[in-house]
Amino acid sequence: MEHVPARQAGQVRWPDWAPKPLVAQLEDQGVSGLWEHQLAAAEHVHRGQNVILATGTASGKTLAYLVPAVAEIFSGGTVLYLTPTKALAADQVRTVQGLRLTEVRAATFDGDTPMKERRWVRQNANYVLTNPDMLHRSMLPRHQSWSSFWRRLRLVVVDECHGYRGVFGSHVAQILRRLRRVCARYGANPVFLLASATASDPAVAGTRLTGLEMAEVTTDASPRGSTTFALWEPPLTDMRGEGGAPVRRTATAEAADLLTDLVIENVRTLVFVRSRRAAETVALTARRNLEEADPEPWHPGSAADRVAAYRAGYLADDRRSLEKALRSGALTGLATTNALELGVDVSGLDAVLIAGWPGTRASLWQQAGRAGRAGQDALAVLIARDDPLDTYLVHHPEALFGRPVEAIVLDPDNPYVLAPHLCAAAAEIPLTPADLETFGPAAAEVLDELVDRGLLRRRAAGWFWTSRERATDLADIRGSGGVPVQVVEAATGRLLGSVDEPSAHSMVHAGAVYLHQSETFVVDLLDLDAGVALVSAAEPDYSTFARDVTDIRVIESLRSRPFGPGELHFGSVEVTRQVVSYLKRRTQTGEILGEEPLDLPPRTLRTRAVWWTLPDSALTSVVRAPAGGPVDLGGCAHAAEHAAIGLLPLFATCDRWDIGGVSTELHPDTGLLTVFVYDGHDGGAGFAERGYTRASEWLTATRDAIASCECDHGCPSCIQSPKCGNGNEPLDKAGALRLLDVLLGSV
Repeated sequence: MEHVPARQAGQVRWPDWAPKPLVAQLEDQGVSGLWEHQLAAAEHVHRGQNVILATGTASGKTLAYLVPAVAEIFSGGTVLYLTPTKALAADQVRTVQGLRLTEVRAATFDGDTPMKERRWVRQNANYVLTNPDMLHRSMLPRHQSWSSFWRRLRLVVVDECHGYRGVFGSHVAQILRRLRRVCARYGANPVFLLASATASDPAVAGTRLTGLEMAEVTTDASPRGSTTFALWEPPLTDMRGEGGAPVRRTATAEAADLLTDLVIENVRTLVFVRSRRAAETVALTARRNLEEADPEPWHPGSAADRVAAYRAGYLADDRRSLEKALRSGALTGLATTNALELGVDVSGLDAVLIAGWPGTRASLWQQAGRAGRAGQDALAVLIARDDPLDTYLVHHPEALFGRPVEAIVLDPDNPYVLAPHLCAAAAEIPLTPADLETFGPAAAEVLDELVDRGLLRRRAAGWFWTSRERATDLADIRGSGGVPVQVVEAATGRLLGSVDEPSAHSMVHAGAVYLHQSETFVVDLLDLDAGVALVSAAEPDYSTFARDVTDIRVIESLRSRPFGPGELHFGSVEVTRQVVSYLKRRTQTGEILGEEPLDLPPRTLRTRAVWWTLPDSALTSVVRAPAGGPVDLGGCAHAAEHAAIGLLPLFATCDRWDIGGVSTELHPDTGLLTVFVYDGHDGGAGFAERGYTRASEWLTATRDAIASCECDHGCPSCIQSPKCGNGNEPLDKAGALRLLDVLLGSV
């Protein structure tokens, strides 16, 4: 248990230049002025200086940009507001419209905006709320139709910018550079105000994201209620899993039970889970629990009706109705992915349950901060998954509390990111040599490659896009890897939602169990060419888990150094992955009911990896047979790989789903025992490189996590992986410890 004390509010006042009608409206709503951090950020904008405001959840960042935004509109300017999610944009537009200022014409412009409304937004709105996807695919390519808006653009608000990390953040960085270039075409030079959760070196992150010098405001003067923070480890059960390992109760099962208890006590609760499937499972389980506890489960307003799931892939109307029900109090419990981590106003929540480490300390505090938003005391619970990193953290709370949050990691110069945006920029306005400074030091070399590939044509005046295709189609900014697959109920034709193409291979393959808003379906057919998965309603007593095979090829070692008796490398690799079958696992007991083959195409990824090798001469102490019998070197390396993947997120700003791994007793490209950990994104995302830089700390923590686990032969808390394509076979816990001891020079 950790107690985070309450904080008293600082002094408040209005800036002299704040529009009087705005001040009057805000004071009518009970806002008597700006806290010091809000005022500091607003003053930077008023002076024409770019600024990043990096303070905690519920610190009032909205007012910090709303006051200067409205001031710019009152003086004849326009404002562009960018957010990672549609939900946050819809929430913010309600806030702006709630001011009832006739001079401010606010509107969202995203994929949910009806076509007939889009023309009105372009021609009339002076406060446009959108997302990077819409800016990339619609607003910038059709900049001529927005010319009046661009000419008067005074302020760009980039909200929740800590969400722009890794490859997605690198894409957004290049979209913002394209935005600056289009604005300059129309004579505008807007100020950028970035709003972020607490982050280390926020000004550095803001500069990397925008390409502009950035002031920072980090001192939080807002009031806050106290928070009780619990670290919760589910108990071991009597069941035995793969290899006879003890099975710990799942984080989702614990979360569903805790949610049930809290809803019965009328405690308004948000549950953050790590996947769409888990969101549906927690909500479904809690509803069933509440139906059993309620003597009249089907009467209107029953406890079960006050619980729901919320995740990406829902239709727009479904998302909006859930957000409204949560705000109004009609819902007491909501299980969600990180789709609601960001600042959607759901004030009045009492508790937050976090089922599984969310990947970064910044996300942990962001999610925990969703409770207690009206200044009241709050409860936050981190429920550990059966995972090496989760187990490590609940046993080492000092790694969470009293530690600074992470830096925001992104790489705008990644050529796989930069190249498609240079094409998009050339299609918008032909590139000139003067533009190269905007796009960074790697732009010149990448442009030469694009010319060689025939994607751009070099003329005396610069570089031109000559294809009839849409240049924006080259950039997959969220890494979805293709057109989403639509999930359709076969019997009725009802569209249930969508799944990105890579995830479709493992989530909606033929035979998969698919959950949607407490309903259960089985997939009849997956047609990747048509982009559709047909499903039928069913109530199977099992769940399904895809299995895959992965091969890796070394393209180039960019850096290497001796590491113990072996070598450590960082470089380029090609990863080929194919889903080949799926397991049926009984829901209640976890018993494996069988395995069914699948015929799906392989997927190839060119990325960056960190890998280490050990020569045969160093493996003598590892292969020396213990009392238990001969040692499987492949199983030793496989176990070490799983644990290393589990611990890398402690040292790089990622989670284990951002990275992958391959291990082998004898790799054809190295001729040695080799363990790879790679970035799961084209061109790399900086995670493997961070592993190379901090390899000694990372692999020492990996070794310690395995050694401290209480199991005998390996379990999900140390060496088993929830996403292993080989069904966690073979694995050798003791051998992995000896292998890491040799690598780290302990033997």
